[in-house]
Amino acid sequence: MQKTLSINEPIFDLVSRNPEVKDIMIELGFQDIAKPGMLQTAGRFMTLAKGIKLKKMDIDSVKLAFQRHGFNIQE
Repeated sequence: MQKTLSINEPIFDLVSRNPEVKDIMIELGFQDIAKPGMLQTAGRFMTLAKGIKLKKMDIDSVKLAFQRHGFNIQE
């Protein structure tokens, strides 16, 4: 059964409910999330949608990566 994540929800909230999201994001190239304090500060206002746009990533590739780990990304 897949879990659903909102692309517009703060990353802090996503990781708080599903800790494995942090590892998936690091695997995708969001290494800054691993820095001490980053999740607790920037993660409270940064959303997955904003991060994808900031990193100029392909949203479909991100969705596929999350799907491989059992998550469905909802826009």
